[in-house]
Amino acid sequence: DPYEVILDKAKAKAKVADDSGLNENDLRYVVGEFKKLIKKRAGAAFPEDPMTQLYGAVNAVFNSWQNDRAKVYRQKYGIPAEWGTAVNVQAMVFGNTGKASGTGVAFTRNPATGENAFYGEYLIDAQGEDVVAGVRTPKPVSKMAKDLPSSFKELLKIRKTLEKHFRDVQDIEFTIEEGKLWMLQTRNGKRTGFAAVNIAIDMVKERLITKEEAILRIPAEDLSHLLAPVFDSAAERKALKVGSGLPAGPGAASGQIYFTAEAAVAAAAKGQQVILTRQETSPEDLRGMIAAEGILTTRGGASSHAALVARQMGKICVCGAHNMDIDYAKRTLSGNGVTLNEGDFLSLNGFVGNIYSGRLKAAPSEVIQALLEKKASARKSATFKKFNQLMSWADKLRKLGVRTNSDTPRQVRNAIAFGAEGIGLTRTEHMFFEGNRIDAVRQMILAEDDKGRAKALKKLLPYQKRDFAGIFEALDGRPATIRLLDPPLHEFIGTMTSAQISSLAKKLKVSPTFIKRRINELHEENPMLGHRGCRLG
Repeated sequence: DPYEVILDKAKAKAKVADDSGLNENDLRYVVGEFKKLIKKRAGAAFPEDPMTQLYGAVNAVFNSWQNDRAKVYRQKYGIPAEWGTAVNVQAMVFGNTGKASGTGVAFTRNPATGENAFYGEYLIDAQGEDVVAGVRTPKPVSKMAKDLPSSFKELLKIRKTLEKHFRDVQDIEFTIEEGKLWMLQTRNGKRTGFAAVNIAIDMVKERLITKEEAILRIPAEDLSHLLAPVFDSAAERKALKVGSGLPAGPGAASGQIYFTAEAAVAAAAKGQQVILTRQETSPEDLRGMIAAEGILTTRGGASSHAALVARQMGKICVCGAHNMDIDYAKRTLSGNGVTLNEGDFLSLNGFVGNIYSGRLKAAPSEVIQALLEKKASARKSATFKKFNQLMSWADKLRKLGVRTNSDTPRQVRNAIAFGAEGIGLTRTEHMFFEGNRIDAVRQMILAEDDKGRAKALKKLLPYQKRDFAGIFEALDGRPATIRLLDPPLHEFIGTMTSAQISSLAKKLKVSPTFIKRRINELHEENPMLGHRGCRLG
């Protein structure tokens, strides 16, 4: 940001760490440089008329609806472009008028874990942008009790009032101007999947909401956060810890370090797992944040841009790792005497905020360990108990039965363990994708006569018998729908590469030319109908 560059130069010249350390002359210099930059970039001088300034700001908000990051955000969350955006115009209050003033952002409950504790950050003698931008390190909101006791006491009362009124977690922004508390905004707080489950269950217990409301408030994809892998405890104990920060997005992520959104997107497109590593993030980093497995920042706190976006996306995130340094020019990340280069592996524990060098071994989540691995210790965990309670409410309230699509005995066993009442569809073609089974299917398809097909089917029959026996055993009398089919050729031979064709030719003892000829002869105009135009259920 060229404006931040000007500000940084002024602070360096004045030998101060924060904006609040700049005196009047320093600020006059900053304003002058800002105006020069505006004229250079906009082609016109900064307007002095207040109404012109106001209309310029309003139009800037309206125009922001069409910028790249807004479009990316809409695509990510399915927001229609025709909705447009709105502008609120508020009178300004100032939190940067001295030690009796300040500003902050807070949540009525912890948005990362769901704990029923006032959670947020504030700065003395600052404006709101200073808190969320991550440029200055804010204090935990609990310390306001010492710095601004009267305002903090009032804020706690407002916290209770807002939760009781909205019956949901609130994300609030406030400013204290010369000792007077001003509430700037409140909205339902974005939260992680872990927090969503914990908050919903706790609010039922507190009689703020009903069980039906609790279930409806948790998006289905949020439950996937509870199923995400965690680090293997033995591997984590042996790992080299290079730093720590605030746990802003729970979970475990390992990936290669990239320092820009563009590099992160490019690496993810190549199939790499990425840790986007920034001093602080901004809306311009949105594409990189979407592409990343995890996000690390060395500045900012629990209310910073990185933390807010990570929670909304369900990304693993560690913010404010102040004991680590990023050198963008050298493309290095340093901490605990270790220097890592772009492309090196890094691991983030978003539950506790620990940062490790290298790629750590993962372990199944406690829910998976409890349901699929039948571990007694996992069944005692708080995560599993909350998950199980929520699912029991859903079972009592739902009117539809639930079956799953499962194609192998293992998939059926997993589905039943998670509560499926049967199998909605077993797609027999999927039984043949494992190991060398697909070679036998390809041999059957490519055969030119009944004798050749029978030879291939003889190989497939034992596989299918074993799979069906395993499926019915796992179902234990529950219903299933099994789809027989005329093989969709595009799934088995239509996408074969030259290398795969050569490899199959050696196994079948035929020439690659023969296989290519048969693929061409069996070409399907409409793959969804199969070669003979029938798919049987």
